[in-house]
Amino acid sequence: SSIIKKPIVKDDQIVVGNMMKVTLSCDHRIVDGVTGAKFLQTLKQTLENPIIALL
Repeated sequence: SSIIKKPIVKDDQIVVGNMMKVTLSCDHRIVDGVTGAKFLQTLKQTLENPIIALL
């Protein structure tokens, strides 16, 4: 999806942040929900800090 601007709290201040919705569909006969959730957490961390992808 596209990136949109939304108010977020950062360091106890309300600032404008870039937000993007990401969803994952998987076949639960093949992939456990916990595995899918861990994948999305890792993807979130990588998008927020791209240098992680180089490590």
